[in-house]
Amino acid sequence: MEGFLAALVVSFGVIFVAELGDKSQLMALTFATRFKPIPVLIGITVATAVVHLASVAIGSGLGAVLPTEWISLVAGVAFLGFGAWTLRGDKLTEEEKRKAEKTSKTAIVAVSVAFFLAELGDKTMLATITLATKYGWFGTWLGSTIGMVAADALAILVGRMLGRRLPEKTIKYGAAVLFAISGLWLILEAVNELT
Repeated sequence: MEGFLAALVVSFGVIFVAELGDKSQLMALTFATRFKPIPVLIGITVATAVVHLASVAIGSGLGAVLPTEWISLVAGVAFLGFGAWTLRGDKLTEEEKRKAEKTSKTAIVAVSVAFFLAELGDKTMLATITLATKYGWFGTWLGSTIGMVAADALAILVGRMLGRRLPEKTIKYGAAVLFAISGLWLILEAVNELT
């Protein structure tokens, strides 16, 4: 796979996994208990598209000035860190839960603003920056945006079907393992390029 398709597929997979059990996924569940799912998904999509556009701009800028083998090495180490971060887990604070439940604005605006603020500096934003240093910006942006929206849509769907009883440990460990595999793969790729 080359170019756009590789960026799209890899960024979709990585961000989908990164979003599993993430704080913003928990926010999606909370918003879905108050609003209809479609406006919640539209709000998530708007916020994600904006945050990930900024992320790929940062990542593309870094990718243009740094050697690719070092980018792969740093990205691999970052992904191992994302795996550890995933194991640690995310929880909504009472204040975040209260904001998500008691907003009086329209659903799309409320969700967009909340998700935009929640994603700034989040692991999915950092993962998107990391991916954009290696892959094309458009494919990375599109794949990461679709991956995050898909993971949040899944959370809303499963959460509504199962009454908010997700197997949190299974999701957490599975996502951490996938991050670790991705990180090790990137490190091995960097070592091969350096030798």
